[in-house]
Amino acid sequence: MKAICIHGLGGPEVLHYEDVAVPQPGPGEARVKMEAVGVNFIDVYFRKGLYNGSLPMVLGQEGAGVVDAVGTGVREVRVGDRVAFAPWKDSYAEFVSIPASRLVPVPDNVNTQQAAAAILQGLTAHYLSHSTYPIQKGDTVLVHAAAGGTGALLVQIAKMKGAHVIGTVSNDIKEREARSLGADDVIVYTQVDFAEEVKRITSGKGVKVVYDSVGIDTFEKSLSSLKPRGYMVLFGQSSGRVQPFDPQVLNAKGSLFLTRPTLAHYVATREELLHRSKDLFDWIGEGKLKIRIGRKFPLAQAAEAHNYLEGRKALGKLLLIP
Repeated sequence: MKAICIHGLGGPEVLHYEDVAVPQPGPGEARVKMEAVGVNFIDVYFRKGLYNGSLPMVLGQEGAGVVDAVGTGVREVRVGDRVAFAPWKDSYAEFVSIPASRLVPVPDNVNTQQAAAAILQGLTAHYLSHSTYPIQKGDTVLVHAAAGGTGALLVQIAKMKGAHVIGTVSNDIKEREARSLGADDVIVYTQVDFAEEVKRITSGKGVKVVYDSVGIDTFEKSLSSLKPRGYMVLFGQSSGRVQPFDPQVLNAKGSLFLTRPTLAHYVATREELLHRSKDLFDWIGEGKLKIRIGRKFPLAQAAEAHNYLEGRKALGKLLLIP
């Protein structure tokens, strides 16, 4: 089969479209014939070495397709089932073998491209908004990259939960996109200081929670955007890793909370995985959650997809199609 492998760390040029052995499902595993694969910044982190992985490595953390083989002892799925998964390794490939317990069913009213586009970022938006900081009706929240993959879903889910949503974006096109998703206020951070704008919008009070996937470029001003006892939720680092800092800063800025969550810890059990994915696919199927697929690239063009993602050109989810 074909897969995207890396043998060394670096830029998109280290992504190689190669022949590799078709994986055989072991006990408790199922093999998925991939129909769509999501592209995420976490793939970039692994490619650059910001997250550790063993080389050579097949990239990818999510996807959707059809079960085409199962190992012994599998009870969760059957051959022919439409399924999705996240987070799991090796998805930039034509076939993936994965523990069957990590697969979730895709309902009939959701197609596999929607499932692949939504599963990782949708599960992330779900745990951030329901568990890391459970948004309450009337909260004012700040969502960075509000027109991006996870940000766009967070905006919509926060509105479902009755929040006032402030989003940040990089340009006017993304401003219109964030507003169309329901953001109440949108700040084009390349034109104004977002921390000052947040204080203006909130009459100096600040927000209850900041959802920050950007990292070093936004971290300090995100802290300054919070009200006392607010929550700084740092869940990504698209602009680079945040440098060590004195926790006394949290005290000085209002007894703030700081957390650095990751999806795996919020879908550690099958019960939690199924609960979150069911909510996600129900919302999509009912039309409550819009999934915008920005561009589709053939699997062989994974390097082009990474260039597009890192160039901040993406509006909506990027998919690889095997």
